[in-house]
Amino acid sequence: MKSYQKLRTAGPQPAACRVEEEGAGPTPAGRGKLAPWWVGSGLLVAAVLLSTVTVWVLRQVSGGWPGPALPPKCLLVPESHRFDCYPERRVVVTQELCESRGCCFIETPLPAGAKRGVPWCFYPPDFPSYTLESLNQTALGVVGLLVRREKAYYPQDIEMLRLDVEFETDTRLHIKITDAANPRYEVPLEVPRAMKRAENPIYSLDFSRDPFGVLLRRRATGTVLLNTTVAPLIFADQFLQITTSLPSRFLYGLGEHRGPLLHSLDWSTLTLWARDVSPTESFNLYGAHPFYLLMEEGGDAHGVFLLNSNAMEVALQPAPALTWRTIGGVLDFYIFLGPDPNMVIQQYQQVIGFPAMPPLWALGFHLCRWGYGSSNETWQTARAMRNYQIPQDAQWNDIDYMDGYRDFTVDPQKFASLPSLVEDLHKHGQRYVMILDPGISSTNPHGSYWPFDEGLRRGLFLNTTQGQPLIGQVWPGFTAFADFSNPDTQQWWLENLQRFHAHVPFDGLWIDMNEPSNFMDGSEDGCPPGELDSPPYTPAVLGDSLSAKTVCASAKQKASVHYNLHNLYGLMEAKATASALIQIRGKRPFVISRSTYPSQGQYSGHWLGDNRSQWKDMYYSIPGLLSFSLFGIPLVGADICGFSGSTSEELCTRWMQLGAFYPFARNHNTQNEKAQDPTVFSPAARTAMKDVLLTRYSLLPFLYTLFHRAHLQGDTVARPLFFEFPWDVATLGLDRQFLWGRSLLVTPVLEPGVDSVTGYVPRGVWYDFYTGSSVNSSGEMLKMSAPLEHLNLHVREGAILPTQKPETTSEATRRNPLRLIVALSQSGTAWGDLFWDDGESLGTFERGSYSYLVFNVTQNIFTSTVLHASAEATEVTIGTLSIFGVREPPSKVLLNGQEKPFSYLGNQVLTVGDLGLSLSQGFSLQWL
Repeated sequence: MKSYQKLRTAGPQPAACRVEEEGAGPTPAGRGKLAPWWVGSGLLVAAVLLSTVTVWVLRQVSGGWPGPALPPKCLLVPESHRFDCYPERRVVVTQELCESRGCCFIETPLPAGAKRGVPWCFYPPDFPSYTLESLNQTALGVVGLLVRREKAYYPQDIEMLRLDVEFETDTRLHIKITDAANPRYEVPLEVPRAMKRAENPIYSLDFSRDPFGVLLRRRATGTVLLNTTVAPLIFADQFLQITTSLPSRFLYGLGEHRGPLLHSLDWSTLTLWARDVSPTESFNLYGAHPFYLLMEEGGDAHGVFLLNSNAMEVALQPAPALTWRTIGGVLDFYIFLGPDPNMVIQQYQQVIGFPAMPPLWALGFHLCRWGYGSSNETWQTARAMRNYQIPQDAQWNDIDYMDGYRDFTVDPQKFASLPSLVEDLHKHGQRYVMILDPGISSTNPHGSYWPFDEGLRRGLFLNTTQGQPLIGQVWPGFTAFADFSNPDTQQWWLENLQRFHAHVPFDGLWIDMNEPSNFMDGSEDGCPPGELDSPPYTPAVLGDSLSAKTVCASAKQKASVHYNLHNLYGLMEAKATASALIQIRGKRPFVISRSTYPSQGQYSGHWLGDNRSQWKDMYYSIPGLLSFSLFGIPLVGADICGFSGSTSEELCTRWMQLGAFYPFARNHNTQNEKAQDPTVFSPAARTAMKDVLLTRYSLLPFLYTLFHRAHLQGDTVARPLFFEFPWDVATLGLDRQFLWGRSLLVTPVLEPGVDSVTGYVPRGVWYDFYTGSSVNSSGEMLKMSAPLEHLNLHVREGAILPTQKPETTSEATRRNPLRLIVALSQSGTAWGDLFWDDGESLGTFERGSYSYLVFNVTQNIFTSTVLHASAEATEVTIGTLSIFGVREPPSKVLLNGQEKPFSYLGNQVLTVGDLGLSLSQGFSLQWL
């Protein structure tokens, strides 16, 4: 085994970084040996090695091994640490193929039921990699030169690489590896630039010289977070691969995929390449998010972001280890040290940008379907919702409002009354949202369809390699695709929207099909031969081709080729759409996008795509929305009751209860299925749906404040339980429950035919949201009553939730008195806050046009402190205080020193009503 010695370089070494090199001599005193390829596996690996060698020796002696004798170095590699040397799909990997790459070949049977297992072809411990030839300090970190002396097996190997390391903050490290001689494509994402080196980083960084690798440790615990010496670094023009060991198996993120929140490390591969496909396990879906969060032993957390937009896959294996493979760009890593998971996500968003503050109406209930068939039928649905007094803030239309499915048109017969419908919605304090696709119909007579004619005239579409608009097929038939990487396209998009808004004054936009989706593979002419459409290596994408149900990778765009920009298409369209809405309406934009990429929370929310009306789809929506919380896109939800297929009354009732706690709550349905809006069900189901929506609307002040904190500092809104209880290992795999913020626990029913639900209640006191009755949990699974009309909600001790008497729109609700729910901790304390503004103006926080209040309880005294005030706060009053967990009946209650009537119930709930206090004035309330 190789050991490493310290490499002496001129000048002092930075405190956060050391360099080590292979050495034949003794290891310096006090330094443990680093073994390349499986550093950190300790005695377990040693035992495996010993047993493996013993078996090999016995078989050699007995002559029992068929075929040529295997080199001992291959047998020394434990199965869990075999890193795939031949990851190509659709290839039968033979020993000859494998050994042509200089790798080890051992056939390993696939476990029963497994799709993938131990790779048969894997790297030997001495497979050639890069050597760190030089390392020099810079103002922000170090810069190094990496050299490969033996070519790897993909074409256009890059022999010299530049290593840039910047210690950007005490909790953020930036490592970038790129071609030392030639510029390469890099993601055009604005990222913060560090101005000085971190002074007290909570990490230390070592380098291995030969083979090159980085070893990142957490200073406080010594935990190795990254160790890239475990497999060779490969950096060819169209194949970049780097592997790291992981300190635990608790890995999250890496979207967009359908599956549990916690990833399996049992030989699974996650592909990132935006694709239009109904959410299905193991498929690459609509968005690409090359970011993971990992929980370490003891409750610490870190995150890793690879800023790369090319097609990629991430291979996970039980070592535990992770391999990044991408087919373009550079290796540009940000590592976030937390140390808790909430801080990791905040640090990630400091790089990609904090999410936009949504308008208040965006947090109301949205209703849509494909197949209303007419504006009158759409209108009738909105009226029925009003008649039953069911909350609704926005009515939507799918593509059937269009004339021939063409953007910026209205069906002149079936949707003639659409302008009147929108006017009526506005009169009732409601909003209108419609769908748009990026594919622009290309077959209309010249002069009859301005969007295409003008886009063609200005040269705003994706082009073929021959310089002509690439023509695919989407809903209107043959289409060209807008190139949103071109700034001129953003102006054309704005002009189209302005013209349409003058006719139909929409309030928000739903941008679909923006992977971009194409009903053809590539184009009407296919795709040309070449390295972009047929690269040397294609990641494990659905359809086995980069052009499957999208455009050719060789398509030309203003900023680069589509090969590089594909995963950014939805982001670029969302940015153009949000900008247009701001210019048209002068208010906060509301955009919901199907395809997403890091930083998109600044411009849009996301829905989880074309799900099905099935119980498992309802469950999968929870890990889906929690993953997007990690990705910095908090405005997220799934189609409530399911999009395709036919729902049942029970499923839809339970899904409405869960969906009422999606940050973005929309019921949406496909054509040719029975309606599934709340008005069409039995009185009992309809009432249950109405009640849970009223509960959501009562919580809008709390939810709105959570979004303010997301916008301001990157807090999550919907939150996994382990974010608040990271030391509790029982929470690490939970994805059938979630939290709003840190204090409201949602435990939905996710299976049919039951009247109870079992959920995990973390250690501490939790109060029933509706009654205030308490549960003192030791951290355990509890069975809760859950009849069809009931959703279990619990408030965490120590929290104060601002709520409001609900109405059927957010606009009406915000005029009602507030009710503050105080959940006392076991020590009698509580804290909460409230952000309040006009609900729709741009930059209210940045301009100071807002109110911010902090609520606090200590020693039986509730205080409301106004830290910032604006005019809007004078229009709202605090009407009621409900205090959960008051152990002794009070003899009196004093409001600002004056005695006040109160009620006290046997479940230890103290209620003080008729307060009539202006939100803009602080007050105190004491119970004695």
